[in-house]
Amino acid sequence: MKRPTLLAVAALLTMGTAEARAIDLTVAEKTYATVCANCHGRTGKGMASFPSLAGRDATYISDRLKQYRAGEKVGPNTPLMMPQATELSDDEIASLSVYISTNFK
Repeated sequence: MKRPTLLAVAALLTMGTAEARAIDLTVAEKTYATVCANCHGRTGKGMASFPSLAGRDATYISDRLKQYRAGEKVGPNTPLMMPQATELSDDEIASLSVYISTNFK
């Protein structure tokens, strides 16, 4: 088994069984590159006022994306994040969370 696959499995285990979803890392990688990287950077280390995602675990990322999707205010960039998260499904959130947590250390 390749290292990224092992990391993805480990990330899923930390998310708990209630969070187990259909994970598609290929789609998540494309979504990150075309949407998320515009503000968080190609390596997830953040840019300007946009925070670093590097080192965050899958549960943290998933929880934040769900809060944004629900319209909850999380921080000063909430108005920018809400429209990005609104259309994400639970599976897409799970995939992005695992992709980010396993690829940006």
